Parts: sequence; structure tokens; C-alpha cells
Amino acid sequence: MTWRVPRRRTFGWFYPWRGVDWLLLGAVWATTVIGAVFIHSSQLHPEENDSLQHLLVGGMGTMLALILARVPESVFMGSHWVIYGLSCALLLAVDLVGVEAKGAERWLAIGGFNLQPSEFAKISLILTQAALLHRISGHSLKGILSVFAATAPPFFLVLTQPDLGTSLVFIAITLTMLYWANTPGSWIVLMLSPLVAAILVALPLPYQLNLILWLVWTLAMAVVAWRSLPLGWVGGLGGLVLNLGGAGLGQLLWSVLKDYQKTRILMFLDPDKDPLGAGYHLIQSRIAIGAGGLWGRGIFQGTQTQLGFIPEQHTDFIFSAIAEETGFIGSLVLLCLFWLIGLRLLQIANSAGHDFGSLLAIGLFAMILFQVVVNIGMTIGLLPVTGMPLPLVSYGRSALLATYLGLGMVLSVANHRPRSRY
Repeated sequence: MTWRVPRRRTFGWFYPWRGVDWLLLGAVWATTVIGAVFIHSSQLHPEENDSLQHLLVGGMGTMLALILARVPESVFMGSHWVIYGLSCALLLAVDLVGVEAKGAERWLAIGGFNLQPSEFAKISLILTQAALLHRISGHSLKGILSVFAATAPPFFLVLTQPDLGTSLVFIAITLTMLYWANTPGSWIVLMLSPLVAAILVALPLPYQLNLILWLVWTLAMAVVAWRSLPLGWVGGLGGLVLNLGGAGLGQLLWSVLKDYQKTRILMFLDPDKDPLGAGYHLIQSRIAIGAGGLWGRGIFQGTQTQLGFIPEQHTDFIFSAIAEETGFIGSLVLLCLFWLIGLRLLQIANSAGHDFGSLLAIGLFAMILFQVVVNIGMTIGLLPVTGMPLPLVSYGRSALLATYLGLGMVLSVANHRPRSRY
């Protein structure tokens, strides 16, 4: 058998399109264009329209992604602490000199551009956790503690802005990457248990019912810890203490949130209690989605969207405009695009040459999937309103650019994975 000698690519940097996963990039760009169309639709009458900016940032992000696709993964792994430190410094700068809008301080004004560092912190955290779990096993206590130590500073800096949505994304990324790094599932349940205990204590239920639910959960987690941790009854006691502390954590986190955030979280249970106030967004969103029917009212023809019944619809509630104007079929097309993006990310994670690249891909997968589920869930009234954008679709220059930067790193993983010979 005669082997073909591959042609040497002396000027590979000048051909960033070679070796790119075009199916993934095409699905991402199609989703971005859909976002631009419905940003334009939801801002059809106001003088300022952000759809062109959305496309321009998407184009800039595509070029950066193609450049990053040519960078070896070792460069990202070697510079992760520098990127992490810069990210934390920007988050700290937000607390000191940030721009406040709508009750939150999340932006830095840089040359007329409002930069949201918390969006780039998601990518920084994925990169850092991937590097840590590449070196230290996720099955060891040292690996788990290292990951939580790296997660804590950006998590609390973002939570104090306050930005509950991004804080939840950090948790989703961390737990998913630990699972992918072979951390036992029972350990991940135990890690998540204080948050569940905190929610059970804070639920708007009669005090006695809250107490019963919390006690049942705490005892159940103590049993899980006793059976799964290699410490016997000491592990069970640790699980018990962990969930006892969860109640106090819940009260602390609840006190950090602003009043409008508390109201939005609780209002999804019964938005009709305040139809002209805190429940207004959710009620109007559900009306718009229901009015879309099977095929929708037509692009630029949705009454709820065109008459401005949903304020700031081009950001967190963009899905309601898509559902109203394209109906169930259009919504299904969008969901299929997200499914394709998630599928390609999983395939890259499975075929990566080493653990770092695999974890990098799975981190971006967790970030996108969690935001899609929460955003659509809150838009249709199944989850609390947390102010989480729909990836690649909602207007937000920092969020869009950060997603493309993460995509560029994953394309690098795909571009540098081992090639099969036939």
C-alpha cells in the first residue's frame, strides 16, 4: 500500500478556514442571523435598532473564532491563569467603577462601549477548570477543591453585582465539567444539595411544610453521603452538616438579592397576582407565544411584538417574538439549531486528543445548554425570571462576542485532534 504524503502547510495561518468544523460554525451563524432578524422585529418602531450591531459583532466574533481555531490548545492551557486573573480584575473593577443600569452594576464603560466582564468570565472559568481537571483527577478531593477554589472568586464577585443568572451559569458549568471529569454522580448530588436545601427553606410555603421538606432532604443527603463517601459515618455526618449549612446559605443569598430580583423569582408561580407590575412581562410573553399557533403570525406581523407589549423584548424575552411570528414550526427550527450545536460540541468533546480539549468543549456545551433551557423556561413560565439571555439570539454584544471566543477555542480542539488514516 502506498501512503500519500500530506502537503506541508507552510502558510497555514493565512488559511484559517482549513480544518474548521463548518457544520458547527454554520449552525452558530444561522442562529445569530435569526437573532438579528427578531431583534429588528422587536425594535421595528423605535428609532434605535440593534440588529445591525448584532450582525457586526457576530461577524467580528466569526473572524476571531477562525483565528483562534488555528492556535494550538497548549497556548490556551498555558495562559489560563493570566486570562483568569484578568477576568477577576475586570469583575472587581465593575464593583469599584462600574456603570449601573436597571438596578444592577454589571458594565464597564470603555471607549463608548459598555463591556460586561461577567460574560467573558464564563469563558475564563471554562478554560481554567479544563486546565485544572486536565492535571488533577476529578475523582480526587484535591481536584474537586481546586475547581471550587477557582470558581468561588468570580462567582461571588458576579453575585454581588448582582447578577443571579450568570452565577447560576457558573454552577452549571462547574458541575457538568466535574461530571465529565469522572467525579462520581453521588458526589455531584452532594455538592448540589446545599443549594437545594437553601431553595427548600426559601420557598413561599407555610413554615411547617418548609421545615418538613428541608428535614427530609437533609436526612436523605446524609444517607447518600454515608453510602457513597469513603469515610463511613463521618461522611454521613458531613453530608448532614453540609445541608444544615445550606439553610443559612439560602438566607444569606436571599438577602444579597435586590427586591426586584426576589419579586421576579417568586412571581413566576402566580404572575396574575400582579398583572400590571412584576407579573406583566411573563403574562404578555405567554400571550405572545400562544398567539403564534402552528405557523405564526408572520415576521414583523406579531401584534404583541409590534405594539410593544413586552418591554426590552430584544434581550431576555426574544423567544416570545420568535414564537409569536413564526409559531411552533419556527420555534422548533431554532431548537433544532441549538440541538445541532450541542451535538457537535459533544462529538468534539468525545473525539478530542486529550482531556483539556474535551473539557473545554463540554464546558461550552454546558454554558449554552443551561442558558437555552433557563431562558426558554422562564419565557413560557416554567422557571423564574432570572435575566438570562438566549445564547446567540438575544441582543448583548459582550455575551455574543464571548460565545464566539469560546467557540474559537473549541474549533481549535476540533482542528488539532488526531486524524484517522485509511
